[in-house]
Amino acid sequence: MPPMCVRLSRASLTINADGVATRRFAPATPTGCVFEYVYLARPDTRISGRSIIAARNAMGAALAREHPVEADLVIATPDSGTPAAIGYSQESGIPFAQGIVKNAYVGRTFIQPTQTLRQLGIRLKLNPVREVIEGKRLVVVDDSIVRGNTQRALVRMLREAGAKEIHIRISSPPVKWPCFYGIDFATRAELIANGMNIQEICNHIGADSLGYLSVEGMVEASGQEASRLCMACFDGNYPIEPPHAAPVISTLPISRVPSVYRRRRDENKTDAPLPRRNSVVPRIEGVK
Repeated sequence: MPPMCVRLSRASLTINADGVATRRFAPATPTGCVFEYVYLARPDTRISGRSIIAARNAMGAALAREHPVEADLVIATPDSGTPAAIGYSQESGIPFAQGIVKNAYVGRTFIQPTQTLRQLGIRLKLNPVREVIEGKRLVVVDDSIVRGNTQRALVRMLREAGAKEIHIRISSPPVKWPCFYGIDFATRAELIANGMNIQEICNHIGADSLGYLSVEGMVEASGQEASRLCMACFDGNYPIEPPHAAPVISTLPISRVPSVYRRRRDENKTDAPLPRRNSVVPRIEGVK
């Protein structure tokens, strides 16, 4: 027998056959994260019917139309920039090549707690291929710029490997606002696009030119309506009001505090380490 539902008047209260009551308190207004299309989602997935790899190819093609340049090769910052770089190459007619090799055993660098660790991670993570890039004018495609550490170190490495020109192309708009919904972005003060214009960022990272994809080009490539996307990290329009101040370290659970802070000593008790959580699992009576 199919489950029965009883709907009561205008209160939007529904009771199913098991006696579970649900109430709809507001109309649904889904706003999916546009950064899923840019970077977060796996390229072999689909979101709202749109292939992620197709969306990233389209972003690269739109980037080529918006920011063309004369060059010899298109290369990607692996692996996140590869689909957009292929789209840029196909649209512009500039050959695509693997000019940078990624070390698969180094994790994401932009979430490292200190600048020193981020810089070291970048050097270990990316390695230019001199035989491919020496003497070439390069278009280097990446998905985004957060602090600018990766691009600055990468440009330096490519110049050391003999690149003649380096034109950075980014398949998303400038990231100017932090995310409060789960993406571990930097604070707004750390975001490079929040304190510099595009030419200043270009000078800072040492590139010959820099071009970002427009918001309109990104939205069109995603295949979604702009009203159904959260683009707060690019435009500052949060679908839910964000907190006015970030929590201080002392208010966070010990598991949420970066390890660099956990190792600090109490100022008044220099010989006493910070308390550690008890690792002993309490025994429950009656359970073997």
